[in-house]
Amino acid sequence: MADWVFVGLGNPGANYSLNRHNVGFMAIDVIADHLTAPAFKIKSNAALSEVSMPGQRIFLLKPQTFMNLSVRGVAPLLSFYKIPLDHVVVFHDDLDLEPGRIKIKSGGGNGGHNGLKSLDQSLGKDYWRVRIGIGHPGHKDAVTGYVLSNFRREEFDHWVPEQLGKCASTFEGFLEDMNAVAWMNRIDQKS
Repeated sequence: MADWVFVGLGNPGANYSLNRHNVGFMAIDVIADHLTAPAFKIKSNAALSEVSMPGQRIFLLKPQTFMNLSVRGVAPLLSFYKIPLDHVVVFHDDLDLEPGRIKIKSGGGNGGHNGLKSLDQSLGKDYWRVRIGIGHPGHKDAVTGYVLSNFRREEFDHWVPEQLGKCASTFEGFLEDMNAVAWMNRIDQKS
């Protein structure tokens, strides 16, 4: 049986739940709903749910540390189950992509994202990244306030549920063929 870990990056706590920086948590919640996953339970600094599919076990994980310490919620699970990095898919916000745009890649830089920095420094870079565009505030001095602010109502009414729903309804094809380009095409074409 192949094990996969789908990680959403975010900050724990209700006051952060609607922040742009928490779109990774939101993606994992949508995937959990899509899979009718069991309720999340706190284990080793993470909220964790597990789903069995034919020939695969999927762990859905939301680190319960702040963003810059995300690895503390991810590493124990990978170590315990001996899951290789190429079976880890991390969902995170990306300032360099326009709002709602999604790109998927394996490895690469962290783009200044503190959650990715935490993972890269301790685990390496050879995991899958699902970059969810949140747009840029226009000036680097405004970035912290921007990512820690809530999505606007019109974003929640338009692209946030739509794009995250596309991620959830198409990811099983990625697990079958390990083709990030095909997954992005399915997300773009999904009606």
